[in-house]
Amino acid sequence: MDNPQEEEYWTTRYQQQNTGWDIGYPSTPIRTYIDQLENKHISILIPGAGNAYEAEYLWKQGFMNIHVMDISSFPLKEFEKRNPDFPKNQLLLEDFFKHEKQYDLIFEQTFFCSFIPTHENRNGYAKQMASLLKPSGKLVGVWFDIPLTEDLEKRPFGGNKELYLNYLEPFFKTITFERCYNSIPPRMSKELFGIFKKSN
Repeated sequence: MDNPQEEEYWTTRYQQQNTGWDIGYPSTPIRTYIDQLENKHISILIPGAGNAYEAEYLWKQGFMNIHVMDISSFPLKEFEKRNPDFPKNQLLLEDFFKHEKQYDLIFEQTFFCSFIPTHENRNGYAKQMASLLKPSGKLVGVWFDIPLTEDLEKRPFGGNKELYLNYLEPFFKTITFERCYNSIPPRMSKELFGIFKKSN
C-alpha cells in the first residue's frame, strides 16, 4: 500500500458509515448477469469492492476463483466476518493501479466514479482494466449516468455514455452499453450497464 491519503479517505467513510452508494446487497444488473454465467471456474476480480456483496453472491453460487480488492482494510475485514470460509489470499488490500495479475472477468460497481475525475485518472483506469484482463477477457458492470459537477469532494463522480466510451474504446470492444432497465428504484434512469471485451 503506497497511497495512504486514499486509504485514509475511504477507511474514514466506512467507519462513519458515510457510504450512500452501498445498497446492502448485489445490484440487480450485476446479479442478473451473474445468474447467466455457466463456467464457475473463471477468474474474477472486483476492484474497489467495498462490502463486496457481488463477491458474496458469487461465492454462494459456487464460484471459487473470486478476488476482492479494496484500498481500505475496513470493508475487507467486514466481508471476512460475513464470509469466514472465503479464502483469505483472495482478499486483496491493494492499490488497483499497482495490481498485476490477469483475470477472465472484472466487475465494475461504482468504482470508476470513485476517482477524482481527471483525464489522467480516468484514462489510467481504462488502461489498467485492460491490462488486468486476459486476452478476450470482459469488463462488466454499472456506471453512473449522472452529471459531472465541478465539486471535487462530491463522490461518486458522474459521467455519461459518451464520456465513458471515450476512455474505454481505445482498449475495449463494446458488446453492449445501455441505460439499465433493471436498476433499483432509487437509481432508475441513473445507471448504464456495460459489457466490454478486451481488444486484442
